[in-house]
Amino acid sequence: MRLMIAFTTIAAAAAAALALSIFAARASADGLNKSASTGLYWSTAKEEGDLVAKADAAGDSSLLWDDDDENHRDFDAGGFSSLDGMLQWAIGHSDPSKLKEAVKDVQRLSPDELKKRHMEIKELMEKLKMPSDAQLMRIAIDDLKNSSLPSEDRLRALEELSTLVEPIDNANELHKLGGLIIVIKQLNHPEQEVRTASALILGKACQNNPVVQKQVLELDALAKLIKMARSEFVEEAIKALFAVSALIRNNFVGQELFYAEAGELMIQDILSNSSIDIRIQKKSVLLVADLAECQLENGSNPEPLFFHNRFFLRSVVDLLASVDLDLQEKALYAVKNLLQLRTEALVFKEFCGLDAALEKMRQQLQQLVMEENDSEYAKDVETLRGEVERIFIGKLNKDTQFPT
Repeated sequence: MRLMIAFTTIAAAAAAALALSIFAARASADGLNKSASTGLYWSTAKEEGDLVAKADAAGDSSLLWDDDDENHRDFDAGGFSSLDGMLQWAIGHSDPSKLKEAVKDVQRLSPDELKKRHMEIKELMEKLKMPSDAQLMRIAIDDLKNSSLPSEDRLRALEELSTLVEPIDNANELHKLGGLIIVIKQLNHPEQEVRTASALILGKACQNNPVVQKQVLELDALAKLIKMARSEFVEEAIKALFAVSALIRNNFVGQELFYAEAGELMIQDILSNSSIDIRIQKKSVLLVADLAECQLENGSNPEPLFFHNRFFLRSVVDLLASVDLDLQEKALYAVKNLLQLRTEALVFKEFCGLDAALEKMRQQLQQLVMEENDSEYAKDVETLRGEVERIFIGKLNKDTQFPT
């Protein structure tokens, strides 16, 4: 992210210069093993000298810390949590021979000069303190509010927000900071990259988050996202479908709005279009599986009519003939859930040809099991296929014996 990069650049330049001197000071000041004012542990000259010697011998300054050391990760995280964190980073990114020279130079410094160097590091640490997530979110939101902001910077701000909203606490703060309205507004931006990035943010913020789901639904973003899912731009359609799925998953209010906006027709058009990008079909059939599963878990609610639409059901069953095993598996999950609803088994047999599709798939999987590369995955899919077949046969026998 832009701000992270800026702070990282400052840290790289300043920490390498100042922290090397404090390292040398530690190495030469046997009497300063512990600082009462900071509570930080000061390694002895012998300990640090051994580190330098080992690193010098190996030609690898990374030996100056353990890979699991938290201080090692301080810089990667975008800042330094302590003076030791910055020191360790500077040591690890420096030439061991220069470290030894620095030790010799600092040996001539007086205790007062050493303390001065220490204070310089502490002042630098204050300047390098990273802003909080909320502050970073405010900066990105303010950028998006700027109508004259270049597209490159607008996309960068959206990228920053996309990362920041992943923690649920941050997602819950987005609307309070005025960001949710701004992001939804970007869905109408003339550039598809901006629309795509905005849909991704909404999807991430809504995932397993009823609070944000409710906020986004109240701001009427669902209809726009459904429309975007039909976009000719593949990435835009994929991110929009992701956002739609995250928005209505386990949310009956959202699902009712989805059906009111003819979302099921969008799904049927995608599933029945053999020329559409397979990634879009995968997300669509997963959405079908989720909607059917949600209906099964809350059977008291009336079943949407499209679950009984034979053309829709056939569009799902037809995916079992795909050459993509992953798509076949996802379609199997959808069929499994749909079979357990109050749909008629004869529709699956006579109109959708489910029995023939399952048999053809069995033969295909049997062949894949014989091949090394896909054998384990094919076995797993065959297990699911067999389960779907048993549910289908059981439903067919029940409906035949006790017709509705």
